[in-house]
Amino acid sequence: MAIFLTKESKVLVQGMTGGEGMKHTRRMLAAGTDIVGGVNPRKAGRTVDFDDRVVPVFGSVSEGMAATGADVTVVFVPPPFAKAAVIEAADAGIALAVVITEGIPVHDTVAFQAYARERGTRIVGPNCPGLISPGQSNAGIIPADIAAKPGRIGLVSKSGTLTYQLMYELRETGFSSAVGIGGDPVVGTTHIDCLAAFEDDPDTELIVLIGEIGGDAEERAAAYIAERVTKPVIGYIAGFTAPEGKTMGHAGAIVSGSSGTAEAKKKALEAVGVRVGSTPSETARLVLDRLAASRDVTHN
Repeated sequence: MAIFLTKESKVLVQGMTGGEGMKHTRRMLAAGTDIVGGVNPRKAGRTVDFDDRVVPVFGSVSEGMAATGADVTVVFVPPPFAKAAVIEAADAGIALAVVITEGIPVHDTVAFQAYARERGTRIVGPNCPGLISPGQSNAGIIPADIAAKPGRIGLVSKSGTLTYQLMYELRETGFSSAVGIGGDPVVGTTHIDCLAAFEDDPDTELIVLIGEIGGDAEERAAAYIAERVTKPVIGYIAGFTAPEGKTMGHAGAIVSGSSGTAEAKKKALEAVGVRVGSTPSETARLVLDRLAASRDVTHN
């Protein structure tokens, strides 16, 4: 299985006919994603030829859903128009909107997140790499070739780059799903949402949680793990070498005093039994060691 995205998912791409949309639509198709249409009101009725796949362009998300049965949209719309694009998708009743766009004003994000939540649309992002269920589907910009095969690791990460690195480090083991939730101050799907979904997924054996300095999302995730998660969790926190008093990385990486520091997050996770690596490579080794130990116990 997988979380949020499977081989059955039918995907629209809002902004497909733009430069980034075209490039990443081609990559998603190559990864096996069932892209059933693009959305651009100015180019409705046209088609786009992606090598061996011809993809129709619809004038709206609702039109695309009615024609294709789409249940996922990937948003490559520029920041000034992203709010309207997500609201359009939510109005149409899409189940999942993956918002790749970065640089969206926070007040726009707050507005469309609340609007989508009321209408039952899950948002992943914004300012995120999307999500991938290897061997099934890829919605966003995660390079499919770094996760060549499906496996039993579930990954949730604030950082796109670290998503890619951990997937590469663990490529021989494989993943059920990897979700890049984004690093903005306000995101739709959270660490906790993914932890809950991976806990319920029978094909996920172990969860990797990647956080970074700023905010308290990782501390809240630690509290949730203590109460609700029975599967092993391995963590990594980016930002241990960040200089004090400097704003680093994502817009959400804001540290105030001792709150939001990498050390505080590490302590919170370790207090509930999560092993936290000091580097991505060490984190990968902790994952492999834990999987090996679990299998040894099972076999003995």
